[in-house]
Amino acid sequence: MYNQVKIDIWVLYMKEKIYFIPGLMTDERLWKRVIPFLENEYEIVHIPIPRSEDFDEIIDILFNEIKEEKINLLGFSLGGYIASYFAITYPNRIKRIFMVAATPGATNEAEIERRKEKFAIIEKEGFGLSYEKALSLVEERNQNDKDLIQTIIDMFNDLGKNCFISQLTSTFYRKDLFEDLIHQDFPIWIFYSEKDRLLNKQALKKLTTTIHNIKMIKREGSSHNIPLEVPFDFASNVKSWMNS
Repeated sequence: MYNQVKIDIWVLYMKEKIYFIPGLMTDERLWKRVIPFLENEYEIVHIPIPRSEDFDEIIDILFNEIKEEKINLLGFSLGGYIASYFAITYPNRIKRIFMVAATPGATNEAEIERRKEKFAIIEKEGFGLSYEKALSLVEERNQNDKDLIQTIIDMFNDLGKNCFISQLTSTFYRKDLFEDLIHQDFPIWIFYSEKDRLLNKQALKKLTTTIHNIKMIKREGSSHNIPLEVPFDFASNVKSWMNS
């Protein structure tokens, strides 16, 4: 009887897991400001993006790594697309998904060409993210946050040239997942900044002008790196999503 009580208490207080997938040239440091707001209630599991240019291979690797029958899956930017791809491919494995600074849209041809040009720039000028470039990626109110800027630089430079080429190349092969996604019956949330210039504008327009079952949460501002720039707001929305 005593052991059964202990088991019941353990089950009652066992934290529910959320699997976090980072984005292009980011790693577990992306979540460092969010974790303190979530760790008392949830078990956060960081999943690096597998090194592959093939989304089918990427999600199959994740499928084999994740042992739970059904999961809460959250992805940032490229990781948000991967989360949605996983969800439509293996819907029976999903409880709910959350995309932050991401859309389920395809990459258009003009953007593919622009991204290919980055490879030529790397060969000519070398690989690395400068302080000035990192500064341009954050909202004006956060441009004095040296830890924020340095975290973005460190993630990018530590992951390295080969990771950058692999991850950026994978984005050439994105397909539009919108129609498949809206027919799923699990909660789907997207949290994004209204003026995020890195978002796919065509996909965002479809999401904001079409009737669907995806919950869209728009914040004022231009931040793409939402988990680092507005961690409290991000964590609050994650908690609401987990209660959905």
